[in-house]
Amino acid sequence: MEIWNNRTTGADFVLLGLFHCILVPKLLFTFIFLVFLVAVIVNIMLVILIWLNSHLHSPMYFLLSQLSLMDLLYISTFVPKIAIDFLSGRNNISYTNCGIQLFLFMTLVGAECLLLAVMAYDRYVAICHPLHYSILMRPTVCIFMVAGTWLGALINAFIHVVYVLNLPYCGSREIHHFFCEIPALLKLVCADTSLYENGLFISGIIFLLFPISAIMASYGQILSTVLRLGLNMGMRKTLSTCSSHLIVVILFYGTAIIKYFLPKAYHTAEQDKVVSIFYTILTPLLNPLIYSLRNKEMSGALRKVLRRKITK
Repeated sequence: MEIWNNRTTGADFVLLGLFHCILVPKLLFTFIFLVFLVAVIVNIMLVILIWLNSHLHSPMYFLLSQLSLMDLLYISTFVPKIAIDFLSGRNNISYTNCGIQLFLFMTLVGAECLLLAVMAYDRYVAICHPLHYSILMRPTVCIFMVAGTWLGALINAFIHVVYVLNLPYCGSREIHHFFCEIPALLKLVCADTSLYENGLFISGIIFLLFPISAIMASYGQILSTVLRLGLNMGMRKTLSTCSSHLIVVILFYGTAIIKYFLPKAYHTAEQDKVVSIFYTILTPLLNPLIYSLRNKEMSGALRKVLRRKITK
C-alpha cells in the first residue's frame, strides 16, 4: 500500500481514515463503495416509489420517504470524501470543508434521531387511537413535525459547529477518524473542553435519550393494546411494520449511544471508527432494506412498478 501523502496547509486537518492500518485496504474500500452505491439506489428508489404510488400517500410512508432522504444525504456526506482520499492518496481536509462536513453530519444525525421518534408516535396513534388518526396525523401536522425535526437539528448543529471551530487547535492536525466528528476534533484542542463536553452530553440526552425513551413508551403502549385486542390479521400487519421500525431504532440509536455515552476509557479510536461505520455507512443501507423487505405494501408497490416496466 502506498504511503499516505499528508502534506497540508497550515489550516488543513489530516484524516487518518479507515485504511492506514488495514492489511487489505482495497477490499474494504470496494465493500464501502458497493454499500454506498446500493444505499443510494435503494433510497432514491424508495422515495420515488412512495411519491409515484397513490396507495402509499399516507403519513407513515411520508415519514419513511423523509427517512430515506436523510439516509441518502447522510451517506453522501462521507463516502465520496473517503473515495477521493483513497483514490488520490491524499487525506487532508480544509478547515472550511471540515466545518461543512461536521455541520451536515450533526444536522442529519439529529434530524434522524427526532424523525424516528415521530415515526414511533405515528404508529402509536394508528394503533392506540385509530379513530383519531386522521385528525392527529393530518398532512399539516405531519409537515409541521418533520419541519420541527429539521429545524431542531439545524439549530443544534449550528451551535456545536460554531463553537467547535472556534476552539484553539495546536500541535498535531491528525484526526484519528475518517470524517470530522466532534469527539475526534476535541482531542486536538489545546484548551480545557470539560465544560463544552458537559454541554455535548446534554445535547446527546435531548437528541438520543429523550427520543428513544419516547419510542420505548410508544411501543410499550402499542404492545399493551395489541395484547388486549388480540392478534387479528390487521394487528399482525401493524406489528410487522412496528417490528421493522424497532429494528431500525436499535441499529441507529444503539451504535450512537455506544459512541457518545460510553466512557472514553471503554473504547479506543479504532473501535470508534468501527462503530461510526455502522451508523454512518451501513445504517443508510439497512434502513430501506428492512422497511421494504418486511413491508408487504412496499414490496407489492415495487412489484407493480417492475411489472409495468417489463410489460412496456
